[in-house]
Amino acid sequence: MLFSVSGNFVDIDAEKIYPAKVNIVDGKISSVESIRAPVPDRFIIPGFIDAHVHIESSMLVPSEFARLAVVHGTVATVSDPHEIANVCGIRGIEFMIENGKDVPFKFCFGAPSCVPATSFETSGYSIDSTDIENLLTNENIGYLTEVMNYPGVLAADPDLMKKLGYAQRLDKPIDGHAPGLAGEDLLQYAAAGITTDHECSSQKEGLEKLRAGIKVQIREGSAAKNFEALIGLLDEHSEMMMFCSDDKHPDNLVEGHINKLCARAVAKGLDQFKILRAACINPVKHYNLNVGLLRPGDPADFIVLNDLKSFEVLETYIDGELVASGGKTRIPHIPFRERPINNFNCSVKTEADFGLRQTEYPADEEGFVPVIEVSDGQLVTRRTMFRPGIQNGNLLGDTQADILKMAVVNRYFDAPVAKAFVKNFGLKSGAIASSVAHDSHNIIVVGADDESMARAVNLLIESKGGISLADKEDRLLALPVAGLMSAEDGYEVAAKYSEMDSAAKELGSSLSSPYMTLSFMALLVIPEMKLSDKGLFDGQQFRLINPEFRERSDCFGTRRGS
Repeated sequence: MLFSVSGNFVDIDAEKIYPAKVNIVDGKISSVESIRAPVPDRFIIPGFIDAHVHIESSMLVPSEFARLAVVHGTVATVSDPHEIANVCGIRGIEFMIENGKDVPFKFCFGAPSCVPATSFETSGYSIDSTDIENLLTNENIGYLTEVMNYPGVLAADPDLMKKLGYAQRLDKPIDGHAPGLAGEDLLQYAAAGITTDHECSSQKEGLEKLRAGIKVQIREGSAAKNFEALIGLLDEHSEMMMFCSDDKHPDNLVEGHINKLCARAVAKGLDQFKILRAACINPVKHYNLNVGLLRPGDPADFIVLNDLKSFEVLETYIDGELVASGGKTRIPHIPFRERPINNFNCSVKTEADFGLRQTEYPADEEGFVPVIEVSDGQLVTRRTMFRPGIQNGNLLGDTQADILKMAVVNRYFDAPVAKAFVKNFGLKSGAIASSVAHDSHNIIVVGADDESMARAVNLLIESKGGISLADKEDRLLALPVAGLMSAEDGYEVAAKYSEMDSAAKELGSSLSSPYMTLSFMALLVIPEMKLSDKGLFDGQQFRLINPEFRERSDCFGTRRGS
């Protein structure tokens, strides 16, 4: 098949823009010809790449994620499937790969390095170094995914070092995950072969990692938003930076993707070529992606924009196929007829399961207990202290002080419910729950009362996964694929998710994305304090905080919010 696309050709490497005609033959660029007449409102650039994303967090299977992403000019993602790997193991990774092949989109899946992420939580499966070696030899696996167990790297954990060694031997990139790591520890982490990091939350942290030779991925997702903190580094370090979303819920994906970050960067006065290098070029070169860069002989993967300010996408091409135009996807929805892959084996809970006994929770001599303090737009939490009321031996939250009870329920087998206190969710009544709870994806719930928490959790147990809300009216968005994703039309899932998000905010939550924030409250590898199905976890000392530690002052820190 032979056709041409004309527009103002943006040569990012040469930093030139000129009128041209791009000729495509059988899905590849055959030539780029200069033409005399300018083409108003049409700029041709390589496609956008999301340099680090967990497709599962969109709540959509890969084929549906692609349908939405191409509308915004995204032609490829560097996709870490460790969410489904924690639930379903290697067969979960295989599902993602095969489902992604159903659509014209370029997924680069990695071999998950940390399943489970820590030994302080229960996941559905474990992936060891032998599994990693087998995965990395698979032609569909492009890299070793984020090494979250940075203490394991620093301690030279034998199994983890084998995983790093296999990736280096096969010349496959190794992604990092090291929030706040600095100094000699950072240099040791980089020396182990780590090549990227998407967890920087300040310019100082980003600059130190760049100087250590680690490429910084500017993350702007539904919960973690680091664009404003890091974009100032792009002017001097454009060769070492990329854009990513990490975790993006479906409603946000409908609104925009990497194109929105480019528009924001231009609005700050940054050089458009440096921006496009980070958005289009660097991920392709770093991960050796089979994505074209508008050179003769390359796959015809490119987009047409109306300008280089708003980055409104007019057309998206992948392998020469027009996959989106006029703000509409041209990839059809593929009905999902087979039984969803899943791993859900716990029984329904009662209100009594969510009572928090004095003996179950660490307290100091004056009765103060630790509370997980949430910050909107950040995955990092703080530790504050609170003296709860007590009724019939149970510790009570305080909705007036915005201190609620949170619980994690093991979804893989019946076990005692882990409970803690959390601040800044804002609920005045009811409860919200999710079986999307990074990284092991047990059920997580936060609520104003035990009865609502039990109802919200049971909605998920009965449906084998999803997000739920219990109040005067119970609501559910079912996610039957591993308890993480839906195979329904992505736009319909996004609309249902928006309804759930609005309903959570009607309960009093002021968080910009309450369900996304909730899903990270069990992510132990991000400090300062989180909750796993095994109990309250200190992310700085990397240990569970048990009641018997009550005499140790370092478990509590400074009292705040009491």
